[in-house]
Amino acid sequence: MFEIENLHAAIEDKEILKGVDLTINMGEVHALMGPNGSGKSTLAYVLAGHPSYEVTEGSVRYFGEDILEMDPDERARKGIFLAFQYPTVIPGVSMANFLRMAVTNVRNSRVDSTNGNGGTPKVTPREFRRLMREKMQLLKMDESFATRYLNEGFSGGEKKRAEILQMALLEPTMAILDETDSGLDIDALRVVSEGVNALAGPDMGVLLITHYQRLLNHVKPHFVHIMMGGCIVQEGGPELALELEAKGYEKLRAEVAVPA
Repeated sequence: MFEIENLHAAIEDKEILKGVDLTINMGEVHALMGPNGSGKSTLAYVLAGHPSYEVTEGSVRYFGEDILEMDPDERARKGIFLAFQYPTVIPGVSMANFLRMAVTNVRNSRVDSTNGNGGTPKVTPREFRRLMREKMQLLKMDESFATRYLNEGFSGGEKKRAEILQMALLEPTMAILDETDSGLDIDALRVVSEGVNALAGPDMGVLLITHYQRLLNHVKPHFVHIMMGGCIVQEGGPELALELEAKGYEKLRAEVAVPA
């Protein structure tokens, strides 16, 4: 479904990604780990189409189609979703209005892409309200949450739950979660993890970016990749994250000969 090949990317003429290769299939959960500055968030931004990053080499194919020339909104409409590490505050825009417009745009594009025949039906206001309540219950969110301005005055846990709520409503086929566990206490981590587990399934691939094993205690990955110096230096199953926690990044850095 999602194939990254020899991806190089830079920002302000500084190369960050130095040849990333990664394949994610439907139904798979991949964890991407690594120390600060290794390129994890840069990879997430490049995949989502952040305009500040320049791809200098390589390709990213989504269901066989190269997406690197697509605008961010086009990638989103095709089913690529990014949950931000630091979600943006948007005063004056309620959660409900933001989500309704996002869902309507995505649904409409899916219908239009099939000429209205066999695509996802356009969402009605009544259906959206029902769907939003259903997803909020899944994430244990009070319904009053929907009337608040987007991320304004939200705690760290509330911001991350809002990101997962967006994912739940948009129903992407490729979800990239950039350090969803950062800033969460134990209870918030559990709630967000339960939401991710409830949404992950055979119709969605997940790239879960994290520093720590604690998130992977709740969301079980099929594959773990370790990133250092802009490259993936080690890959394996869930046991790799446990090995990394035991020996730390510095010992691994020495083993794979990646400079600090």
